[in-house]
Amino acid sequence: MASLLSFVAGVVNVAGFIAIQKLTTNVTGHFAYFIDEVFKLHFIESLIYFFYIFFFFLGAFVSSLLVEIIGRVSERFVFVIPIIIESCILLLIAIFGQTLILNYPNLIAFSLLFAMGLQNSLVTRISNAIVRTTHLTGLFTDLGIELSQLFFYREHAQKQRLVATIKLRFMIIIFFFTGGVFGGVFYGYLNLYILILPASLLIMGLFYDSAKFQLISWKRKHVVK
Repeated sequence: MASLLSFVAGVVNVAGFIAIQKLTTNVTGHFAYFIDEVFKLHFIESLIYFFYIFFFFLGAFVSSLLVEIIGRVSERFVFVIPIIIESCILLLIAIFGQTLILNYPNLIAFSLLFAMGLQNSLVTRISNAIVRTTHLTGLFTDLGIELSQLFFYREHAQKQRLVATIKLRFMIIIFFFTGGVFGGVFYGYLNLYILILPASLLIMGLFYDSAKFQLISWKRKHVVK
């Protein structure tokens, strides 16, 4: 699921930037522009960048809120509703995006930033802050730390866990890069319709995860018997 979400973020990152020339998977750059516009006393422009940041934050807030509410009912479904919301947003932008680009490009940015905030919060929560999938800054930081730790960890169990985490981070980075290349290449042919693919992959991922869960449950029951 982490690799799938990273691929989705890679597609959104590139497709969103090509479409509206704005970052749509993280807010680091937007914060710098926000401060710059404030110091220039361009308050209307600074407000737009503030909303970019706010909608990413709002997505993270809503995702975590849903995880808390749903988790009290059934932990198995904690990520289902956020993923469905994200896929719906991507699908709507895919369908109506070309019209919105002309008159309401910021609406596309707000929507994609909300979706990526939602995704980043979700994967952070369910992985206990081990994984993030919407940007690479934290991933490369963690990867650098963990690669340096390989020189000092001597216990086999510790080293094994560390190597597994490093492999996971490499996998996420590769899928993010692959999604970005895919989004860049096919945007020229499909425009924002390219977002139909990540939206579909998210739904397929839910079905796959559900089928895998049922198979594991069946095997456990079968072994017990």
